[in-house]
Formats: sequence, structure tokens, C-alpha cells
Amino acid sequence: MGKAVAFLAALIAGVIVVGWVASSLLGGFLYYLIVGALVVGGGTYVYGRIKRSVAPGTRTQRRIEAAAKTYRMRNR
Repeated sequence: MGKAVAFLAALIAGVIVVGWVASSLLGGFLYYLIVGALVVGGGTYVYGRIKRSVAPGTRTQRRIEAAAKTYRMRNR
């Protein structure tokens, strides 16, 4: 049990030290890199969810097609 706690403490300290060194060396560049990665990842996630929700055979797609058909029939 004591070795596990010591290992966990060393691991946490190592992550903190590596993060501090990286932030001091890279400065603001690291911040913008992380923010950019989050924005791109979020955009990809949202795009995938929207694409999947409007895929053929889904309820949303059937509603869009029915509305388009009704619109075409009214405007003949």
C-alpha cells in the first residue's frame, strides 16, 4: 500500500513538473495550441453529430423529405 501511494505521489509530481517546464519553455504558444485543438475537435464532434442526425432513414431526414414533398405539391 505504501509503495502505491509513493508511486502515485511521484506520478502527480512528475506531471506537474513536466507541465510547468513545458509552459515556461513554450509560453503562450502552448495555450493557443491546446485551445486550437479543442476548437477543431469540438467542431469535428458537432459536424459528426449533425451529419448522423440527418442521415438517410432517420426521423429528421424523413420529416425534411415529407415537408419538401408537401411544399412541391402545394406549389404546382
